[in-house]
Amino acid sequence: MQILDRYILIRVLQPFLYCVLGFVSIWLVFDLSENAPTFLENKAPLLRVAEFYLLRVPEIILMSLPVGLLLAILYTFTQMSRRNELISMLGAGRSVVRLLAPLFLLGLLLTAFATALNYSAAPHAGAVKKDILEEVSSGQDLERQAIKGHLFRNREDRRFWHIGRLNPSVERLGSVMILQEDEAGRLQRNYYAGKAAYDHASKTWRLEKGKVVDFTPQGDVKEQRWFEVLRLRNFSETPWRISSSVLDANFLSVPELREYLANNAHFTPARLAPYRTQLAYRWALPWGCFLAVLIAAPLGIIYSRRGLMGSITIAILLFFFLVLTSSVFLALGKGYRIDATLAAWGPMAFFGAIGLFMLWMRSTNREIPNILS
Repeated sequence: MQILDRYILIRVLQPFLYCVLGFVSIWLVFDLSENAPTFLENKAPLLRVAEFYLLRVPEIILMSLPVGLLLAILYTFTQMSRRNELISMLGAGRSVVRLLAPLFLLGLLLTAFATALNYSAAPHAGAVKKDILEEVSSGQDLERQAIKGHLFRNREDRRFWHIGRLNPSVERLGSVMILQEDEAGRLQRNYYAGKAAYDHASKTWRLEKGKVVDFTPQGDVKEQRWFEVLRLRNFSETPWRISSSVLDANFLSVPELREYLANNAHFTPARLAPYRTQLAYRWALPWGCFLAVLIAAPLGIIYSRRGLMGSITIAILLFFFLVLTSSVFLALGKGYRIDATLAAWGPMAFFGAIGLFMLWMRSTNREIPNILS
């Protein structure tokens, strides 16, 4: 990396870090002002409050990265343009693309970092907020919170599960009834249990205090057996798979979304649309960091002071419309109005094309049209 590359990176990184830290600090102040009364009234433990905010930081950082990068580039290039530094670099024979190369590299690195955050940590942050606030408000720990009266059907193995109480966070089930059908769709065996738990190491279900009822092909009771503990092996269901049909797509990680789509492939396309859209959006959203560079950098290179504020305004408006368009397309994708891939990547591709066009205009020494004039 050459001296000029390091110089540009250092100039951009300093305001970028200030912006991200500033956004996180502002969010923390506003969130505390909103949720502090709930924590104080219910006497929430300090460690629980600290956990609440630490687990939510990845989500806030993810949202702050592209905006912080956009503002940092605009600020830095505005200062460098006023001092004629950028014109001097270009006059020395360096092309616009080569001048912006370190920023494109920074955009790619931040995109990779954002992808890592959006893979699991950031999606779970929304669920953490909901769960912990409900726990604090109700005075119950997560172990006592549960999905009640849940019905799950395993079409491949021809099993129905009815669970009186299901807690995915601790993977314990209460009041369990399992109906097993044969290949002809006739009732073959029922399991009843007061409690059930799943062991991931052995992939075994442990049923407690219940009975097994076998049926004849005609549907009559053939045999009943009571048990204190019964272990069921070779069952493909897991607590997460059973509960996934009622989980919010917004709060699921990439592996969980993939597992949901694989386990519930028999659902209608309209019902799967939110999960397919969110899965595609998990990969598309981080590219907002690279788009921030592609939008801000060409508009940040100003040859005259007259166009300074106009270029900054255009860059901010373009990024605002990117966020707005992404939200609209995301809603259309979840509503099964458009394809999930188009919903996630359409706005990114459109505004990426605009950014490439502006980069081409600037690199060929053409004036970028000012839509505000």
